[in-house]
Amino acid sequence: MQTSNRLQSVLKEWWPILLGLLALYIPMYHAIATDLWSTQDQAHGPIVLMVVLFLAWQKRDVLLNAPAVNPSTMVSILGWIILLAGLLSYVLGRSQDILMFDIGSQILIFSAVLLITRGTRALKLMWFPLFFIFFMIPLPGFFLDAVTLPMKIAVSTVAEQILYWAGYPIARSGVVLQIGQYQLLVADACAGMHTLISLEALGLLYLNLVKHDSLFRNFTLALLIIPISFTANVIRVMVLTLVTFYFGDEAGQGFIHGFAGMVLFIVALTLIMSVDSVLQYFSKRLEMHKTKPAMRGVTG
Repeated sequence: MQTSNRLQSVLKEWWPILLGLLALYIPMYHAIATDLWSTQDQAHGPIVLMVVLFLAWQKRDVLLNAPAVNPSTMVSILGWIILLAGLLSYVLGRSQDILMFDIGSQILIFSAVLLITRGTRALKLMWFPLFFIFFMIPLPGFFLDAVTLPMKIAVSTVAEQILYWAGYPIARSGVVLQIGQYQLLVADACAGMHTLISLEALGLLYLNLVKHDSLFRNFTLALLIIPISFTANVIRVMVLTLVTFYFGDEAGQGFIHGFAGMVLFIVALTLIMSVDSVLQYFSKRLEMHKTKPAMRGVTG
């Protein structure tokens, strides 16, 4: 009976908010699901959404069981300002078809709702699910063009050098690899900014789930996510190149090319966990080093 009354109370409080959010974002998600997420560059979008929903579900008690608060005047004013900014971003994004503003408005609007209804404590507890929405936002084309080409050249160069040292007949011209009789173009999907963003999201999600107490371990692993992502991209390109060399161009560009995306994430996760294990070893050594002088002081 008490649970039923609590559920009725929660629904009574939240149904206007939920109805408003659904009215805003169901059309948006329908549009990006049938257009943006059907492209190879943004195929990670649905996965990011599921992660955001999972992270928010883990914090559901903050929304459902925490009592409603009357935030201070400053917090309330800040919440309404953020809500207004989010609505303006949504209107601009929907009317002008600017997905960066359309999708990004969720961060502002959800943050404002939390501030107004639950205060700063709820916003602090929900910061990571809100932050993770950033990985759904498509980056501007001019930025992608400026960053992706140097990344593809770097990945191509490293992959070529490693395979050349291993004795394979390989050469490179820009982002085109020539191995044996085959040519491979290192495309955006293989070594572009989108794959780096996806792997960065994977690394930050790993950090959030494991929740290490060591600041050294968290900070160092966060810094190493970018070189780990780069290494995973190099391995992916090398795998595709070797598959093409041994099994032909059709195998490299067909089913194996799609499977290489899975290889990328498996390699990246393995590298992250391996580096984390090494950091755990050094973190324990560092803690032992700190406690030894203290123990000497106690015994003395």
